[in-house]
Amino acid sequence: MKEGTIYTLYFIVVALLVSACTKNEQTVNHPTQAIEPYLGIHLTDAERDSLQGGLEDHQQAFEELHKFQLDNSVGMALEFNPLPGGFEINTDQKSIAWNLPTNVEFPANRNELAFYPVYKLAALIKSKKITSTELTQLYLERIKKYKDTLQCVISVTEEQALLQAKRADEEIAKGKYRGPLHGIPYGIKDLLAVEGTKTTWGAGPYKDQTINKTATVVKKLEEAGAVMVAKLTLGALAMGDIWYGGKTRNPWDLEQGSSGSSAGSASATVAGLVAFTIGTETWGSIVSPATRCGATGLRPTYGVVSRNGAMALSWSMDKVGPICRSALDCALVFDAIRGEDGVDSSVKNFAFNYDAKSELKKLKVGYLKTLFEKDTAHKENHDKTLALLRSQGIELVPVELPADLPVEAISFIISTEGAAAFDEMTRTDRDSLMTDQRSWAWPNTFRTARFIPAVEYINAQRIRKLLIEAYHQKTKEFDVIVAPSFEGDQNLITNLTGHPCLVLPNGFNKKGSPTSISFLGKLYGEAALVTIGRAVQEATDWDDRVPPLFK
Repeated sequence: MKEGTIYTLYFIVVALLVSACTKNEQTVNHPTQAIEPYLGIHLTDAERDSLQGGLEDHQQAFEELHKFQLDNSVGMALEFNPLPGGFEINTDQKSIAWNLPTNVEFPANRNELAFYPVYKLAALIKSKKITSTELTQLYLERIKKYKDTLQCVISVTEEQALLQAKRADEEIAKGKYRGPLHGIPYGIKDLLAVEGTKTTWGAGPYKDQTINKTATVVKKLEEAGAVMVAKLTLGALAMGDIWYGGKTRNPWDLEQGSSGSSAGSASATVAGLVAFTIGTETWGSIVSPATRCGATGLRPTYGVVSRNGAMALSWSMDKVGPICRSALDCALVFDAIRGEDGVDSSVKNFAFNYDAKSELKKLKVGYLKTLFEKDTAHKENHDKTLALLRSQGIELVPVELPADLPVEAISFIISTEGAAAFDEMTRTDRDSLMTDQRSWAWPNTFRTARFIPAVEYINAQRIRKLLIEAYHQKTKEFDVIVAPSFEGDQNLITNLTGHPCLVLPNGFNKKGSPTSISFLGKLYGEAALVTIGRAVQEATDWDDRVPPLFK
C-alpha cells in the first residue's frame, strides 16, 4: 500500500476543528475539547496547552502541502502486501493448455455473433470465416443502436478501432497470428486512460479530462491484437451506476440500474455490444454488475494486473480484471493483461498454469456452509449449484470465515484512501459538480473521511494484517471456496485480503434478473477458479442466455 502522507490525516482533522471551534460561539476551555470524545481521548488542560503550538505548526505545513499539485496518478510511498507469513509465489510458468475449439460454425443469423464467447470468435477469425473488420463493424453498429437505451457508453473509438481491425486482418492474412484475442473487439471502463481520448472517470468534474498516456492494460491488449471499440460508463469515481450522463441499465430489466461501478462493462458485454470488457474492483465493482447483468467476471489477486493509467480510488485495494461471457473468456483476457510492467511496483509476476485437461475432482473445494444455510431469496439457485458440483464428483468441505475480527469496522480504509485521492476536488468544492449527492455517495463520504484520524487508519491496516493471516489459516487447504455472492462479509474480506474471485450466473430471480455464485481462490490461484467455472458453465446454459430486448 503506497501510503505517502498517512500521518497527516489526524493533524488535518484537529487543525480544521481548531479553526472551526475558534469561530464557534460555544464555550470551551480549549478547541480540542470538542473533538476529544470523537477521538476517544481525554486531555488535561496542561496537555491541551502543550499541543497548541504543534497544531499551529502542522496547520502551516498543511497549507504548504495544499499549494503542491498532486495528480491522482501519484501513489503512496508504501505498498500493500497481501501475502501471509511464509507464503511463496509460484513463478514456474508452463505452457498453457487452453483446449480451444478449432471448428466453429458460422451462425445462420449473423447477429448471433454478437453473443458468441471470445473463444468461439477467435476460432472464426483464425480460420478466416470472418474478418476482424467485419466483426468490429458489427459491434460498432450495435453500440450505435443500443448505447442510449443502456446508457453504457461514454465514447466510441470508431476510427481507431477500424484501423486496429484492419491491421489485425493484414497480420492474420500474412500468417502472423497473435493469439485468441487477435482481432477481437472490446471495451474498457472509462477510468483507464487512452491517449487521444477523454478519460472522464464517469464524473462531472472530470468529463472533459484528457490524460496523455495509455494504461498498461490497454497496451497489453493492443499487443495481443485486440480492438478497442468503446470506453464504457462507470458510476462516478467508481461508485454505483449513476454517472454524469445518466444511469446505466441492466439489459434484462431496463427499469433497473446495472449496478456498479463497472456498470457499462457488464451491461455492454451482456447486451452484445462488445465481445469482452475490462472492469475494476475495490469492493464489489466487478462482482456486483456481473451479477446484476448475468456476466462472468474475474476479480484477480491484488497486484497481478498493473493499474498504471487507471484512476486511483484506493491504492491498497484497487484491482483490474475482465468481464466476459464465460470463465474461459476471462482466462484468455486475464492471461493477456497480467504481469509486471515496470511502472506499477505493486505488481508481481507469477505462474498462471491453467490446464484444460486437469481433473476437476482433484480440486480441494470448500463452501461457506453457514451462509448457504441462510433462508435467502436466491437460496434455491445456490443449492442447485452446490448439487451440480457434487454431481461432478467434487467433495464440498464446510468452511467458515474468520469471525473474531472487526471486518466491517475497517472498511473505512477505502473512503480514507479515496478522500486522499480526491483531496483537491473536496477542498476546491468541485465535488458539488458530482451528479449523486446522496449522504452515502462519494462527495459526502470524502468530506466525512477527512475526520478519520491517521492513527485509526493505521490501526485498521494492522487489523487487516491479522485478517490476512486469519483468512489464510482458515482456507489454506482449499483451491476454491464456493460462496453465495452477497451473503456475509466474504466479499469485503477477500477484497481486503487481496484474494481472487470468479463470479458467474447461476439462474434468475423471481423478477427475471440473473443471480450469481462466487468462487474464491487462493492468492494467485486464478487457474483453479477457471477450471471450476468452466466446468459449471459447460454443464449449464446460464452463460448462454441472451436478454430478449437485444437479440
